[in-house]
Amino acid sequence: MSTDASVISMSPDPLGAYAISPGWKAGGLLFLSGQAAIDEQGAIVGVGDFDAQLEATFAAIDRVLAAGGSDRSRIIKVTIYLIDMANFPAIVEARRRYFTPPWPADTVVEVRALALPDLLLEIEVIAVCGED
Repeated sequence: MSTDASVISMSPDPLGAYAISPGWKAGGLLFLSGQAAIDEQGAIVGVGDFDAQLEATFAAIDRVLAAGGSDRSRIIKVTIYLIDMANFPAIVEARRRYFTPPWPADTVVEVRALALPDLLLEIEVIAVCGED
């Protein structure tokens, strides 16, 4: 396994304004920074609308995975941060909509707030990249 590590580059980079890398590639894995409902220009999508933010968050995840040479089918671990655990049933449904078996390992945590006050969720991802 390679021990080289490199940053995942994107243009435009919506997280660059916050001094955050979209993710890193290391040892055949991608480690994505927490992704949220932030579009390619850095604007928040779906203020107050959990479902719209969930969809935009997965679109952001897909963009970073593609930039790192992977895709959603190769995700092995997700960590989901919610500001309201009442949205947990929507997360269970989202797992069925955005993933297929075998399901990724998953952790869901309720937090008091996220980095930007209008964000309702954030998702971190670890995925396989390159050749299996």
